[in-house]
Amino acid sequence: MVKEHADSKAKAHEKSRDWIEYKPEEVKHIVIELANSGLTESEIGMSLRDQYGIPSIKKLTGKTVGKILEEKGITSDFPRDLLNLIKKSVKLQRHMEANKKDMSSKRGYQLTVSKIRKLTKYYSEKSKIPKGWRYTQEEAALLVK
Repeated sequence: MVKEHADSKAKAHEKSRDWIEYKPEEVKHIVIELANSGLTESEIGMSLRDQYGIPSIKKLTGKTVGKILEEKGITSDFPRDLLNLIKKSVKLQRHMEANKKDMSSKRGYQLTVSKIRKLTKYYSEKSKIPKGWRYTQEEAALLVK
């Protein structure tokens, strides 16, 4: 019973794309403009949803925001999830310098660095980051700035 309802709801949603005013090529052009203005992929998606009234870029163009940017050669040097972890580690590092006895933040920092090292290994195997790149506190601080 539940599956039937979900299927009918999805079909109704697919048919309701007629109200979108933009063509796929226009959406791709907007995505590129937003990326050039400095927005991340997730910010581009939210901007298209909120300002332009486009609920799903993938359903309209057949490609995700990341694929569109990748085709045009507009990608960052490091994957977004890795950069977010690096920002978190720098923030924790600054906190630990100011609060030397905060051991729970020290543990959080250790876990974050562990995640960074795991992701670094994965992304270096997939050639998303340079092969010899290693996480250091100094390099992390430079990446965040």
